[in-house]
Amino acid sequence: MNRFFILLFCVSVAFASSLDAEQPNVLLISVDDLNDWVGCLGGHPQSMTPNVDRLANMGTLFANAHCQSPVCNPSRASMMTGRYPHSSGIYFLSPDLKQAPALEGVRTMPEVFALAGYKTMATGKLFHTGDKRFFQEYQPSGGFGPRPEKKISQPHGHPLWDWGVYPEDEDLMPDMKAAKWAVNQLEKKHDQPFFMGVGFYRPHVPMYAPQKWFDMHPRTEVKLPRVKEDDRNDLSQYAIDLTNLEHVSPTHQWVTEAGQWEHAVQSYLACVSFADHCLGIVLDALESSEYSDNTIVVLFSDHGFHLGEKQRWAKRSLWEDGTRVPIVISAPGFKTQQRTGQPAELLDIFPTLLELAGLPADADQEGQSLVPLMKNPNGEWSHPAITSFGLGNFAIRSSQYRFIQYHDGSQELYDLTSDPHEWTNLASNPEYQQIIAQHAAYLPEDQHPVLPGNSTGHQAYAAANAKIAQ
Repeated sequence: MNRFFILLFCVSVAFASSLDAEQPNVLLISVDDLNDWVGCLGGHPQSMTPNVDRLANMGTLFANAHCQSPVCNPSRASMMTGRYPHSSGIYFLSPDLKQAPALEGVRTMPEVFALAGYKTMATGKLFHTGDKRFFQEYQPSGGFGPRPEKKISQPHGHPLWDWGVYPEDEDLMPDMKAAKWAVNQLEKKHDQPFFMGVGFYRPHVPMYAPQKWFDMHPRTEVKLPRVKEDDRNDLSQYAIDLTNLEHVSPTHQWVTEAGQWEHAVQSYLACVSFADHCLGIVLDALESSEYSDNTIVVLFSDHGFHLGEKQRWAKRSLWEDGTRVPIVISAPGFKTQQRTGQPAELLDIFPTLLELAGLPADADQEGQSLVPLMKNPNGEWSHPAITSFGLGNFAIRSSQYRFIQYHDGSQELYDLTSDPHEWTNLASNPEYQQIIAQHAAYLPEDQHPVLPGNSTGHQAYAAANAKIAQ
């Protein structure tokens, strides 16, 4: 047992008989595959997310927040353990975090709170798999939900890759079940502080939602993402291969030639609106409960999502569309309606919650508490966001720039202030060599080898590396 857990054990023993209403509760809300297409982030002009926006007004919006990996499993494993993928070796959809030798003995976020005397409970998707292993109480909500006998829009490919109107009854949707479970829990009397996780599955594929959510975003009026036809001309072949070879998502060529681009964007917007509605149900219940004034609320997504940008779909990229996520934190005693453009990471949520809950910090965690930015959103901050996709592939995001270093040595640099779509790679421009050096200084020297697995990420990484080895 390391020093952190010895200290935490002592704290939990001391608190065991004194934990009361003064100890803050924690409500951790995940929205799967949600990019910056939310109103307060301005990622798409037609996004309708009044409840995400409402929560942002209740606390601090981290408008320049990024995941540690553009893939669900490593992103969530990283956030829940406080360790980077390059420290654990979990870069892709497998292996499970319990199979990573570097994480042996590392307690996850809900386990740490349970040890400190919290009642931990959850529904839906907080971890990639096996949430019931980490919470004292866990209620399944139905996974990705019901599916029609025949796919609606993409006849080929992975079973989950589809979009369209389905089902008729929103009560069949797992996210509605999760929201109602959360309402039920918030109406109960709890005799100890709680750590509650609510994991929504939409807008993850299949991008299904009932008709009324599609009616909010008429297909004939959908605005497509801005895409530059020659956008990839200044990228290395490795960068293109890494994000396109051996992936299960449809190609941009198929989506456009099949006439499905508008429909897919409509479906994503509809699913985001539906997930936002479910979030609103939970927020309403919290605000009307006895816990409204003493609950920390954190909203996050595990990674971004492409809908045609860079002529590709889904996650698994080191560009802004693949890494940017919403993070909102509302906590008792902190100012509301705050926004910061300083870089933040999902990795930062764990140490932030420890500080907000008055629990001891863990020196072995690799993130930073965001509490200083909650106190002063414009304060000094020297921590960029670091994202990886396989050994040797890193993005370093500062307040203005994105620097990417690939396994083959190729590089990209974008000035997000003047080039928000990342259309112009500045890496070869001599005027930016100092900027590149400043960002490259954050590349990790020690990188854990990729742990074995046969996921799509493993396959894409192997395929890209095989080409440079020829």
